[in-house]
Amino acid sequence: MSLQVENLEHNMACLTIEASAEDFEKACQSAYQKQKGRIAIPGFRKGKAPRKLIEKMYGVEVFYEDAANILIPEAYRNELKEHKELEVVSRPAIDIVQVENGKPFIFKAEVALKPPVELGKYKGVACTKIDTSVSEEELKERIDSERERDSRIVEISDRPIKEKDIATIDFEGFIDGEAFDGGKGEDHDLTIGSHSFIDTFEDQLLGKNAGDEVDVNVTFPEDYHEKSLAGKPALFKVKIKGIKEKQLPEVNEEYVSDKGFDSVKDYEDDIRKKITESKEKEARAKHEDEIIEAIVEDSKMDIPEAMIDTEAEGLVESFNQRLSYQGLSPEKYMQYTGTTHEKLKKDMMSQAEKNIKSRLVLEAVMKAEGLEATDEEFEEEIKKIAGNYYMDVDRFKDMIGDTEKENIRKDAGMQKAVDFLIKEAKETKEKKEKK
Repeated sequence: MSLQVENLEHNMACLTIEASAEDFEKACQSAYQKQKGRIAIPGFRKGKAPRKLIEKMYGVEVFYEDAANILIPEAYRNELKEHKELEVVSRPAIDIVQVENGKPFIFKAEVALKPPVELGKYKGVACTKIDTSVSEEELKERIDSERERDSRIVEISDRPIKEKDIATIDFEGFIDGEAFDGGKGEDHDLTIGSHSFIDTFEDQLLGKNAGDEVDVNVTFPEDYHEKSLAGKPALFKVKIKGIKEKQLPEVNEEYVSDKGFDSVKDYEDDIRKKITESKEKEARAKHEDEIIEAIVEDSKMDIPEAMIDTEAEGLVESFNQRLSYQGLSPEKYMQYTGTTHEKLKKDMMSQAEKNIKSRLVLEAVMKAEGLEATDEEFEEEIKKIAGNYYMDVDRFKDMIGDTEKENIRKDAGMQKAVDFLIKEAKETKEKKEKK
């Protein structure tokens, strides 16, 4: 095999790949073996007709298309493996140049090459100072949220309904004295103040007791989804069958002891620490985005459209995988949302370009600073990824190929570049205006 490279504009290249006549003949023979069981020739059982006879009846080109489909991926992959200096970053656009019996098979592959980066300022980039301190109000909100999760529902019999109570009711709605469809319910738990019922329905139950029968007068909204009810006044006959209350536990020594703490202070300190860690993680993510965006703006690179297209296609594939994990097929999603694969891909193009530029400047920083992942850091990253899939590390290593391992090592190196940039950055109180 041989390869010729013609550099085109905007970091595109045309690769002319030539496979020998012998390789092409082997591919044709493989195509024959693949197809012969589907070809009917008088006098022969399916799969038994000689290749020469099939070619005589249907033309010598009968196996060329399948042969090309067998040979092209293998030849393309082998040439890229041999010429690692060609950093191809897009799917190839294939054009067959020569396909003829007894002659070399020649095809062209137009591809995008990784563009060079003229790195701008990357040390001491300004980023917005973010307050990660925890206020007493934030502490109280988080504790109240935990108390909410630990709450219990109890029956109330010694008082009327108040705000936030849960009233168990039977109800039936009437318009002009006639019951209407969908206006009846039994043993419905209604949280007072949730505004899950229309108009002032819930307000009119305040102060009422279990066993009371109440006439509730409301008016349906003008934009109500059921057009036959929109804007009309209605009377609901309501029977209050019971009252329940959500009781939150008091934060005391007993409560925190059940959670494994020696004192209320220890419990509050732990909550405060968790909030701080969450804020610091969020602040780091914002700093990372802000810094990389600033470096991208100050750097120069010519991104080939084919590279962006390939990245967008990958984003769509990842999106479809997430849908499948959630039990929804991409086809059903597109049917429900009225979108198409092409529109989805078009919507991904902006993010695809951003991803590419971010990755390229991080790789440029790695090169400029001589940053790369150590074997220990690579192993740690492998362990983390394997853990995400609940897999044994050695088994995970056996499952992935050299390319995947190389990408994982590169990702670990890029994380070092991010750490370096954040360490070198300068925090400012005001966010720098975008140019």
